[in-house]
Amino acid sequence: MTIEDVQQEIIEEFSVYEDWMDKYGYLIDLGNQLEDLDPKEKTDQNLIKGCQSRVWLVAEKNNGKLQFKGESDAVIVKGLVALLLRVVSDRTPKEIAENELHFIDDLGLKQHLSPTRANGLLAMVKQIKLYAVAYNRLETEGGK
Repeated sequence: MTIEDVQQEIIEEFSVYEDWMDKYGYLIDLGNQLEDLDPKEKTDQNLIKGCQSRVWLVAEKNNGKLQFKGESDAVIVKGLVALLLRVVSDRTPKEIAENELHFIDDLGLKQHLSPTRANGLLAMVKQIKLYAVAYNRLETEGGK
């Protein structure tokens, strides 16, 4: 599946719910399924700046693809992390860098989150893109 395919799948899953309270419930369920980070990974270096709640994001490159892990101390935000990781994990840096994560706007997530949570979501996306660009640059410049 491509990044686009996964985004469309998420949009379809959310379309089942008409009420935003149900959508929040689904987000919470997704977050509860997210594997907790190792406490050693909850460092200031992995902490996303710009989030009201605490969000940690870790990226590692294996076999040419980025693997992301993340966690938050807020239940709805943890669900947002789970959605983002579902879209971007196990992708090449180039794929992530070249694809827009439009599902956020398509679902109306930013409009239905508090301004601080919406800013935090954008900060997570920005950090994911920065990881992708950095790893892509390493590849193209002959790094590992």
